[in-house]
Amino acid sequence: MELKDIVSINGKPGLFEIKAQSKGGIIVESLLDGKKMAVTATHNISALNEIAIYTYEEEIPLRVIFKTIGEKENGAAAISPKENDKVLISYFREILPNFDEERVYTSNIKKVLQWYNLKKAKKKRKKHNMNTREQQLQAFGRLLDIMDELRSKCPWDQKQTFQSLRHLTIEETYELGDAILNNDLQEIKNELGDVLLHIVFYAKIGSETNDFDIADVSNSIAEKLIHRHPHIYGDVVVKDEEEVKQNWEKLKLKEGKTSVLEGVPKGLPAMVKANRIQDKVAGVGFDWEKPEQVWAKVQEELNELNAEIERGNTDKIEAEFGDVLFSMINYARFINVSPENALERTNKKFINRFQYLETEAKKIGKSLHDMSLDEMDVFWNEAKKFYK
Repeated sequence: MELKDIVSINGKPGLFEIKAQSKGGIIVESLLDGKKMAVTATHNISALNEIAIYTYEEEIPLRVIFKTIGEKENGAAAISPKENDKVLISYFREILPNFDEERVYTSNIKKVLQWYNLKKAKKKRKKHNMNTREQQLQAFGRLLDIMDELRSKCPWDQKQTFQSLRHLTIEETYELGDAILNNDLQEIKNELGDVLLHIVFYAKIGSETNDFDIADVSNSIAEKLIHRHPHIYGDVVVKDEEEVKQNWEKLKLKEGKTSVLEGVPKGLPAMVKANRIQDKVAGVGFDWEKPEQVWAKVQEELNELNAEIERGNTDKIEAEFGDVLFSMINYARFINVSPENALERTNKKFINRFQYLETEAKKIGKSLHDMSLDEMDVFWNEAKKFYK
């Protein structure tokens, strides 16, 4: 697979291999998930053989960078692009000692390493045969054995508690979320392993006080799933997904919960919490009937916010602003949009556009502080063509 046959598409994660010509452009295949898509003149693409990295003297072609990484790693993968900035910069200095650190950002280094690893993985990739149930159980048993050994012999693992692992679990969950947003199947697999390790770790700690072990955890969720799926394991008949969700909430109330909102964790980020609250109450029928009604509510809340802005009452402005956000999140549910995913996509788009602005400003020897908004808008509008 030659670099001239591999392209990067602005706004799309990963790399793509050119597979064929089409009437309006080309057909490419994602190196991340193997999916094919049509690319037309409206897409901004770059072939890897055309990309170069700035040094203080010249531009070094990407193929040379890849060759150097391959020699350093003896043909193996490069370090993970998820390493901290200090580690990444130090690693890249070994690859290209005189790279221009004012024009080559950490985000560029991450991209180069990700591209190299993707290309390397594609070269080795072959159809993966799924494991048998026996092999799956053996693999899980191996993980349990390793956890037992680490807990008995490793000073760091011995020291951990539920409380000390909590923030690490949250971090791993967000990393899994990032991998899912990027549709990076290899990273999804790796991050699932990290999350699974935490589940096994918590169960091991629980077993040491004779409170519960991994079998209790597994049996507990298995029993819950059987109980809450009477349309599969009982004689209940449902017509669609909405009835399944409604039955789920009714069953939870029968299990002793006094409110359908008890299952919403207090520590969730506000946007995720709002989405879950709306899902929960909709499950028992407290919901709008049509998207148009929800949009009318958004308009109503915006009018109330504007009225409070005119009055200048800060506390009421904040309250009405919260109502606007809550109603927008509810509207997102009606149009089948994840507000969390939508906002994160916008965050990434803004970061890419702003970093483009910074890069272009440096190329003309200017600092953003010294530029007018009109001057910055020129580069910003260029960036909007590349990052959509």
